[in-house]
Amino acid sequence: MKTLLINIHQLLQIREPEVSFVAGGEMRDLPLIQNAWLLIDKDQIADFGPMETAPLNATKNIIDCTDRVVMPTYCDSHTHIVYAGERVDEFVQRLEGKSYQEIAALGGGILNSAARLDKTSEKQLYEQAAQRLELCAYQGTGALEIKSGYGLNLEAELKMLRVAKRLSEKYPVAIKTTFLGAHALPELYKNQKDEYVQQICKEMIPEVAAQKLADYIDVFCEEGYFDLEDTEKILSAGARFGLKGKIHVNQFNAIGGVALGVAMEVLSVDHLEELIEEDLIALENSQTMPVALPGCSLFLDIPFTPARAIIDRGLPLALATDFNPGSAPSGNMNLVVSLACMRMKMTPAEALNAATINGAYAMGLEATHGSITKGKKASLIITDPLKDFSHLPYDFGQNHIDQVILNGRLL
Repeated sequence: MKTLLINIHQLLQIREPEVSFVAGGEMRDLPLIQNAWLLIDKDQIADFGPMETAPLNATKNIIDCTDRVVMPTYCDSHTHIVYAGERVDEFVQRLEGKSYQEIAALGGGILNSAARLDKTSEKQLYEQAAQRLELCAYQGTGALEIKSGYGLNLEAELKMLRVAKRLSEKYPVAIKTTFLGAHALPELYKNQKDEYVQQICKEMIPEVAAQKLADYIDVFCEEGYFDLEDTEKILSAGARFGLKGKIHVNQFNAIGGVALGVAMEVLSVDHLEELIEEDLIALENSQTMPVALPGCSLFLDIPFTPARAIIDRGLPLALATDFNPGSAPSGNMNLVVSLACMRMKMTPAEALNAATINGAYAMGLEATHGSITKGKKASLIITDPLKDFSHLPYDFGQNHIDQVILNGRLL
């Protein structure tokens, strides 16, 4: 079936197929067509152009987008939406003065989520995650990555990844899955980190790969969690089974994880709230995408990723939500874009580039998502009437999304 969008006020993020991501000064450019049309054929973008060339006889299925902005759906490359329950009690503890690390030391944090997940059936876990995924989709997210990491034992990690795989089979949202067994040390291995790392490498990774449940492998490389040696071992073990690396790094401390990740050719380095000169040098001339998670910074009241230092160095940057129960309980990419502008000093064009084409690259979906390109998936946001796309971050807290199209079909 064909669908024709006409009278589009601004058609954003027009790109040629060879553009995989944008970096540095290029991020200030958000190519658009004023007064445009776009033709959808089945699940793909078939063609587009200025309104005077619109093929008005191509189909009777027409959507009038007068005064509206049309753009690719958001690409959220870092989420943990498969989790059990919530952690609102920890939110209250932080308001009372305890730090994220102090709460974790008292049995909260990731271990709290692991305990809850262990008591939750796979059916319940799926139902909870499906609700979160649907909310993200209606807020404009058309592609996202889902990490495990709240199981911390083989069966629980597999359970999380099976749920993520079921979501990818049922919903039109493009989903990539990541094995994050190295998210924290389980209580059983509290003083036996080497043994747990061995278990990840020798037992978990082979089984995850055998069941084809993950596209990527991730490690929380941070003081008190997994150090550089652990990270290298785990990423190397994953690579042997075809799992490309990603890293949680520099959330609280800069310990050399960025340089390690680049050396190991990871797809992305995520968090980067703390950044030093050596990290920027390491990222130069690499194919590794830096990813900022401003929702986490807002919620935990920690520094925001220094976007200007990254972009002004000529580097790319992606934005993601980090949707999880402990440090970023929101999958709203609209809020992330606003935060990037207000707190990270990104321009609206930079923020939208980071949330679409660069986000797609950060999860290996640049060939199908993230831009208005012939042949890419017809996953689109149609806003309510707007004078300019800059209102998306400017009107923070408002929902300007009127309709969402995923794979050619209206939600």
